[in-house]
Amino acid sequence: LRGREPLTRHSDPPLMRKSGASSLRSRSSLLRPQAWTAAAAAVSISMAASSLLPRAAAYVAPSFLPSARMMGFQAASHSRNPMIGGLSVRSPLNRPQLFPLTMVAAKDADAKPKGKKGKVKEESIYSGTVNLPQTGFNQRANSPVREPELQNFWKEKRIYERLHEESKGEKWVLHDGPPYANGDLHIGHALNKILKDFINRYKILQGKKVRFVPGWDCHGLPIELKVLQGLKGEDKKNLTPFKLRKKAAAFARKTVEEQKTSFKRYGVWADWDEPYLTLEPAYEAAQIEAFAAMVKGGHIYRGRKPVNWSPSSRTALAEAELEYPEGHKSKSMYAAFEITSPSDALKDHAENLKVAIWTTTPWTIPANLAVAVNEKLDYVVVKHKELRLIVAKDLVGALAKKLAGEDEEVPNLEVLCEMKGKELSGTKYKHPLFKRESEIVIGGDYITTESGTGLVHTAPGHGVEDYQTGLKYGLELLSPVDDAGRFTDEAGPDLVGKNVLSDGNDAVIEMMKEAGALLKVEPYGHKYPYDWRTKKPTIFRATDQWFASVENFRAEALAAIETVTWIPEVGKKRITPMVEGRSDWCISRQRSWGVPIPVFYHVETGDPLLSEESIEHVRKVIAEHGSDAWWSMETAELLPDSHKAEADKWERGRDTMDVWFDSGSSWNGVAKAWGEGKALGYPADMYLEGSDQHRGWFQSSLLTSVAAQGQAPYKTVLTHGFVLDEKGFKMSKSLGNVIDPRLVIEGGKNQKIEPAFGADVLRLWVSSVDYSGDVRVGVNIMKQVSDAYRKIRNTLRYLIGNLFDYNPEADAVKYEDLPSIDKWMLGQLVKVLADVKESFETFQFYRASQAIQAFVITDLSNFYLDVAKDRLYISDPNDPRRRSCQTVLKEVMDVLLAAIAPLLPHMAEDVWLNIPWKTEQDSVFQAGWKDLEHAAHEEEKWAQLRAVRDDVNVCMEAARNSKLIGASLEAAVYIHCSDPDLAKVLEGFKSEGSHLQHPVSEGFNAVDDIRFILLASQVHLVSTPEEVSVACEEAHTQSLARAASGCFVGVAKAAGDKCERCWFYDDNVGTHSGCDKVCPRCGAAVAAQKK
Repeated sequence: LRGREPLTRHSDPPLMRKSGASSLRSRSSLLRPQAWTAAAAAVSISMAASSLLPRAAAYVAPSFLPSARMMGFQAASHSRNPMIGGLSVRSPLNRPQLFPLTMVAAKDADAKPKGKKGKVKEESIYSGTVNLPQTGFNQRANSPVREPELQNFWKEKRIYERLHEESKGEKWVLHDGPPYANGDLHIGHALNKILKDFINRYKILQGKKVRFVPGWDCHGLPIELKVLQGLKGEDKKNLTPFKLRKKAAAFARKTVEEQKTSFKRYGVWADWDEPYLTLEPAYEAAQIEAFAAMVKGGHIYRGRKPVNWSPSSRTALAEAELEYPEGHKSKSMYAAFEITSPSDALKDHAENLKVAIWTTTPWTIPANLAVAVNEKLDYVVVKHKELRLIVAKDLVGALAKKLAGEDEEVPNLEVLCEMKGKELSGTKYKHPLFKRESEIVIGGDYITTESGTGLVHTAPGHGVEDYQTGLKYGLELLSPVDDAGRFTDEAGPDLVGKNVLSDGNDAVIEMMKEAGALLKVEPYGHKYPYDWRTKKPTIFRATDQWFASVENFRAEALAAIETVTWIPEVGKKRITPMVEGRSDWCISRQRSWGVPIPVFYHVETGDPLLSEESIEHVRKVIAEHGSDAWWSMETAELLPDSHKAEADKWERGRDTMDVWFDSGSSWNGVAKAWGEGKALGYPADMYLEGSDQHRGWFQSSLLTSVAAQGQAPYKTVLTHGFVLDEKGFKMSKSLGNVIDPRLVIEGGKNQKIEPAFGADVLRLWVSSVDYSGDVRVGVNIMKQVSDAYRKIRNTLRYLIGNLFDYNPEADAVKYEDLPSIDKWMLGQLVKVLADVKESFETFQFYRASQAIQAFVITDLSNFYLDVAKDRLYISDPNDPRRRSCQTVLKEVMDVLLAAIAPLLPHMAEDVWLNIPWKTEQDSVFQAGWKDLEHAAHEEEKWAQLRAVRDDVNVCMEAARNSKLIGASLEAAVYIHCSDPDLAKVLEGFKSEGSHLQHPVSEGFNAVDDIRFILLASQVHLVSTPEEVSVACEEAHTQSLARAASGCFVGVAKAAGDKCERCWFYDDNVGTHSGCDKVCPRCGAAVAAQKK
């Protein structure tokens, strides 16, 4: 056996050590003629062909023959009938052999194994009588080669498609949120798609009818920018909107294919040959249909109001297209506007009276049309030198600090009078830069005393609250800024042409200083919106746009939120206030690459044409020709029949829809319509995306669906966090901490530094993290995950290797005939299966992963399999003690394969394809989920015995370190238990006489004996602690103070002679007739094999 099996060192297979090896790493014992004989039973060679072979030949797996390639053995093909040396050989049970099997001639098998320096090792005459594991399931995953082979197997056998077509279960629809087709995938994409695949594969195992349609968002500025970046000179200069669209579509389609290849390499099952793309005519038509339903409901209107505007992109942006990077600082300004007409409350202090304001956007001062106050707050007039200022009472101290010059003491501002905010209403002031008067007005609760002066400079054309206040007072919607973020003529000759985010802002500050209105300028760190694509600051700017009136259906949207299951529940708390606070959704964009808003404007009046008839006609045109028709066809062709005759009076609009409207309509274009409305379902069972999508896709989908259909488009919404590096930092190219999933899977140029972990290791990482929050990944983390992967793989390899001669139909042992340890293991298996199933049902994959790994390591490798080796290797092949263990191993393997299949599909399928008996299904996924009903068995007793075993192992290790013993079977264990109940339990596991006797005495099942459990040749249960101390050196004992079991245990040298076959020490070794140096049990087993 090559490599390290998941077993403890002190209990390595005996014959491996007998041949001179210290662990399972020894290869020599497998290169024996006897080893091939057992494997040969699986091979059928025609009688005619057999004459061509001078000696017996056998099928053996390369994974158990590490030296096969070095010896020049030839591998068979992967076909169902591989040809080996010109001979037609039928693979075992006619099952697909994805791993090549190796034909070994007898002359190779006769070669004697050599040790170091070429010396021939002595072989035990009993070496060939041991039942060593045999399997074609390789220890090394070889993922870069093997995983694509398995994926090709799924494709050739149409496993995913057949599972859907043949399923009679209920539909399960996980609707895919479309990623942007604008670049390479990152580790966040891998997290997202793999989580979806976990769920879909689990639902398949549960018998659901699953069809996963992947999608891509193909419109919008991200793709348009990519195209523009690749153009230079004349190409860029001569670019028309139609040419841009053609280039953008080509770029998007190319990127889709690249991303698709990566997603498939992750092992994600989907309708890859039939994805949905938002640029496809059918999808675009469905989007127009959703838009039409919203128009019909009265939810779409055109208006002029301030919106998030990106000067760098020259388009309006939705909230979901903004980001708020850390470290932004604005030039904040304290200023004073001169009062020209005070209210009654201010008349006694009107001389040199000014209203103090504070703003983080000085460039908006030219658009100032009012100063707003909170009518409930207290305000005062304070005196500073010759100046009198109106300020909120609670901010007097803060203002005083701002008025202090460098190296000056903070002035004491004298309070002259006090009044409520409502008493300031109607006061007029003079604009410091323009010849106009404005009033102090009553604003809303957005005016607080957290910062500033408590009086808010109000420019209705540059802020949402300002706009709302302006509507209340009928203020003009002044916005003297153009698309590029430069001042227009309305801002005056001194400012026109200047950029509001740079020199224009500085110019306003300087003009305020010259006007005597400036009090203070200082940097102010705060969250400020940036264009998420260009990474540059945005502004609020009033423009003519198309809006969806969320206010019209907000109540319905909030009610729909209540019908959805949010995982985690905090998702509901995130999306609810976002919808509550949203009055409008700006859905128009001033870009070419997108789905057009199907509106026409009257050439003379500018009135829009947006009727049910006109929209439906455009929908039909787009369904047939795609949205390019809006730019390529004549206006008359786009107008409905009722308006074609006067086509010269109309012009088409040039705005496109917000890309969030694109993806937000996928419930109509995919979930509701796919496969003529029969393939999927609406509402979908689940939407699954990152936590940022509460303000993105989750919300846009909710709003369009509620507005058009009156219900949420999803039943459950599951969100995951972001992926950070190992230190918890956000990944960025500048920091050099970006993890490329392709490198994780395929490895880098230097495989030692960047090893190829494979897709399953990447998937195991996804299953190991609590995705409800941000997760971490890095090289060190992936190495740890890889170690866990190997433990699972090695354990499965050990399981299937020990089932090479097992036939479930003929060899299975009934439950009632199983020994206690086997019943206990099945009870543990049922528990872990229930834990895993509950974890999958609640989408807590990290819990499933933990449960599987804990079971594999703690219950299986460290205990059950460790104890089972004696009966698996040493027993006669048909001995009931061996068959009972194989019965359990088969159950364990079946359950583990089902449990890991959603998480590690390549590994699970690989094991399935190497199962040595005939199966009815081609794939592990066709076998379905496993449900067991075995009851828990004597859990308390086995827990007590395992605790004793842990204490014994501590003593064994101490004895091994001091060279008293080598293998654990060289030891005799002494145990004193002062607890009578526990002592009775231990006595129940102790049989009288030799456990190596043959035939066994009545009532002795040759399995549950404490000597087999502790892997010691003798176990003495003594009545006093002194007996332990006398028999064992103090260094080889475990005191009561340190013992986990409550027993005083110790280890001494075992008595008797060593059996050369099983390595147990016993006084009866050598007494069996016809066999030298073996115990009676082994003698009988050898004799049975000879027969």
